[in-house]
Amino acid sequence: MRPRKVLRIARWEVSRSAGGLDRRSLAYALVALLLVAGVAPFAVDGGLYDSLYVVGVDEESGYHDAVERSETLRAVEPSEEAFSSGRLDVLVTDGVRAADTGKGRAAVSELRDAVRAYNADLLDGYDTAYPVSVDLRYVDRGTAVSADDASESVSGGSSGGDGTEGGTDGGTDVEASGEEDGFSFPSGGLDGVLGQGGRAGTPGGITPPFPFSSLVLAFAFLVPLNFVIQAYSTSIMNERIDRRGVLTLASPVSRYEIVAGKTVPYFAIALGTVAVVAVAVSGGVASVVAVAPVAFVFLALTFVGSMFARSYKELTFVTVFVSVSVTSYVFVPAVFTDVDPIAAISPLSIVVRDLQGATAPVSWYLFSGAPLVFSSAVLFSLGAGVYREEDMFTQRPVRLKALDALVSWLHRRASVAKVSVLLIPFVFVAQLLVVAVVFALPVGISVPLLLVVAAVVEETAKSMAVYAGFVSSVFERTTPNAVVLGALSGVGFFVGEKAAHLAQVVGLDRLEVGRAALGIASDASPLVLAVLLVAPLVLHTVTTCIASVGASYGKREFGVGLSAAVAVHVAYNLAVVSLVA
Repeated sequence: MRPRKVLRIARWEVSRSAGGLDRRSLAYALVALLLVAGVAPFAVDGGLYDSLYVVGVDEESGYHDAVERSETLRAVEPSEEAFSSGRLDVLVTDGVRAADTGKGRAAVSELRDAVRAYNADLLDGYDTAYPVSVDLRYVDRGTAVSADDASESVSGGSSGGDGTEGGTDGGTDVEASGEEDGFSFPSGGLDGVLGQGGRAGTPGGITPPFPFSSLVLAFAFLVPLNFVIQAYSTSIMNERIDRRGVLTLASPVSRYEIVAGKTVPYFAIALGTVAVVAVAVSGGVASVVAVAPVAFVFLALTFVGSMFARSYKELTFVTVFVSVSVTSYVFVPAVFTDVDPIAAISPLSIVVRDLQGATAPVSWYLFSGAPLVFSSAVLFSLGAGVYREEDMFTQRPVRLKALDALVSWLHRRASVAKVSVLLIPFVFVAQLLVVAVVFALPVGISVPLLLVVAAVVEETAKSMAVYAGFVSSVFERTTPNAVVLGALSGVGFFVGEKAAHLAQVVGLDRLEVGRAALGIASDASPLVLAVLLVAPLVLHTVTTCIASVGASYGKREFGVGLSAAVAVHVAYNLAVVSLVA
């Protein structure tokens, strides 16, 4: 591509798009961006939970200090009338009473957590004595506690446990005192009961924070990108309405230069928006670099969808699908930021670490960003394949346009191997998403489910180029030719698949679902490893030949052949997992 031509088209795109926006649209976009920039830092700091529940508690009560220190509770003067009218969620007098509502029960739960946290801060100094832990048991006023009962409160824990008999979370516990949602302290308050001291508990009692910041970051960084792709999709669609893009196609530039020139301004706007959000939430350059591949794949999917859509109504479904699919892909793994192998799948996890003041290894950038960048490049190439008059200005079904895009890569029989390699990033992204979704399920469910999904995705990716070639009459419909094409596609996919084993650099092989998805068996014997290196080549060749022979006869036969190939692939995967387990 010629950079000067690309920049000239980009300038033309900016001037035309800027002139097509009215003041109302600009005002709405500005308000949305200001809301995102304003809400994001407030939510990241936990401001959404400040004083969420109202607790009526006297200043002399043992509960008062615990309530005052909680961010989610707000202490006010106790009042029976306020409690009866619903202005108080919890009332603390002789006991603890909660409103008979969902919010009241949630407020009591938060009060329990606040008391436990307050107790832990008072018990300062026991953490150096691990594995000894302190278990506090609250009883009703007037209940006598024997020395034997009290001696059970302190016990030596074994390594890796919480060290308590009655505790379940390695820390203090608050038990009910006769009322369903109530509990009370013995007279004397917290200080009188606990004395002055330090933190109780064990390392096993430390729970990671709920990844609320990941939710906010997904909103703050991804929502502005939806505005960008709306404008981008409209620009592409306008080229196809009433044949407005004929003059562009007739100009002395290639279609790849046209696509690049129309995309560069929107990618620059997306990066600028991401940088503004990063500054608003106290992020750095790492956040912008991490989100750049996400913006790139947003635009790539939108471009392909805009080229395939036959109307603005279909384009609406396309943009919604792009938003939901990309957001799911980057959000789900980021929820597990504390689980390193899973978090490395999502670029958003790098943003979370950046905002927490931590740095992510370079391998995370490569592992999370490379599949998105490669997939985006392939998508732009697919869309450019139908950026021509016979596809842009006709009402062809989406399925046929997708086949036309694949056919644009097919020139000779060996090209099916190239297409199989180019589709590897999509297979890799799909498998990583499935790993992130199912890894928390029991192994007996997650592994078989993953093996089936992986087989379906891989067999579809390997055979689509062959089917497209037969449908478009690029290849001759004969069984020997189908076998040759299937073998070439299988070999190409095998070569591309080996690159997926680079996932080991981020530790994904430590997860059982990760080993099942990527075929990693680092603990197997050398003989088994040698067999597993050759066996996938045979598998991919045989299964693709099965699907290709079916494709040579027609659409229905292709479905039967593809189903048979998937069944063989699933059986192979189950055998391999059983062998290396």
